[in-house]
Amino acid sequence: MLITEYRLELAIQALRAILPLTHPADTTLRYFFKNERIGSNERELVAETVFGVLRHRLLLEITCAENTSRDTLLAKPAGCGSGCEAAPPAPDAPQHRVKAATPRRLALAWLIRFGGYNLREIEPVLKRDEKEWLATVKGVKVEDQPLAVQAELPDWLVEKMRASYAGADILAIGQSMQQGAPLDIRVNTLLAKRDDVLQQLHDKNIEATATPYSPVGIRLKEKIPLNKDALFTEGKIEVQDEGSQLLGFLLAPKRNDMVVDFCAGAGGKTLMLSALMNSQGRLYAMDTSEKRLANLKPRLKRSGASNIQPMLIAHENDLKVKRLAGKIDRVLVDAPCSGLGTLRRSPDLKFRQSPGSIEEFTQKQAAILASASRLLKKGGRLVYATCSLLPEENQHIVQAFLAAHPDFVLRPVSEILQQQKIALEMGDYLELRPHLHGTDGFFAAVLELV
Repeated sequence: MLITEYRLELAIQALRAILPLTHPADTTLRYFFKNERIGSNERELVAETVFGVLRHRLLLEITCAENTSRDTLLAKPAGCGSGCEAAPPAPDAPQHRVKAATPRRLALAWLIRFGGYNLREIEPVLKRDEKEWLATVKGVKVEDQPLAVQAELPDWLVEKMRASYAGADILAIGQSMQQGAPLDIRVNTLLAKRDDVLQQLHDKNIEATATPYSPVGIRLKEKIPLNKDALFTEGKIEVQDEGSQLLGFLLAPKRNDMVVDFCAGAGGKTLMLSALMNSQGRLYAMDTSEKRLANLKPRLKRSGASNIQPMLIAHENDLKVKRLAGKIDRVLVDAPCSGLGTLRRSPDLKFRQSPGSIEEFTQKQAAILASASRLLKKGGRLVYATCSLLPEENQHIVQAFLAAHPDFVLRPVSEILQQQKIALEMGDYLELRPHLHGTDGFFAAVLELV
């Protein structure tokens, strides 16, 4: 796509709006597009540039600085975004000429380094001195940079990961998160079979393959808008990452069970559980957000499911929850978490989270798990899941829960997957990684009340 001054300026404006990172990047970008009312080509370029910059921001900031070290570059006030000037050097420090990593420089550096453009194509939109600087951008060697820059993960996160991962694993995870995620869909088995949906996609010349692990998943080669496709409008498919689909098979609800999706959100997993139950039994979709539950309604209408009861709760100890104590066969707790396993889709999260926010999540996760566990009847099963990579949100929460609740046991995920005829090597826990499994980073533990 030709880079014009107009298109470049749109990308710069979008970055300027997003880089303070006070709100999720996709939300800010949606408002930006709504206000600008621009063409599809421009939208595509702006979105690619914004998310490309967020994925590669640490390296791009280094390429944006002339005659400076990374330490000088990163000496910014706490919480300062990419548009901020570096902190002034001490009076006795050697004086370097530093260019700030402004939205303009970040956009240009991304176009040259990762966007597939060469200097000749971009030259017409450059200002004085930018050509000389951009000629050096490709020469910055990522392998010479610290691990945090190579992995494109903030220093604090790398330090947290070092407690559980070797440096090579951190790098592999970080590099896999720098790629965009594929588009996975789940076939609604209440209304369609996977083979039939695959055939219909192929008939439309859409490249699609069966997911390797989920028996009801399909992976599309390209991200295409599906919201107007008949398969979607008729409720035969839903967009859902394969890793998320596997949670339903770990819970494995039976047809006439009483089931609770404790943090249902907009109901993607709820709808899958209903399909696994053949729309029988009773399925409560609980959430503290009225808006999220409202988003479930049109999906529920399309799906053909008739056993779902949305339930708005004020908090995890709501009276509505207490009334169901000891009556439920299966509980899914897809807990609120840092989302650090979803950086392929939401690269801004690594800059929007912090050690403090992780601490808040762990307290919330422990409280939610303890409350949800009271719903189970004897012999019942609970699946605790997050889309985080950090053991403190995952294994540590489960181990602390088991220590405090001796009437619960951990069922090895490997056993459940084998029972479900899913060929996926795991141990006690489900631990999915983009570079190993092609899914988002997911964690799950299966707990049973004995």
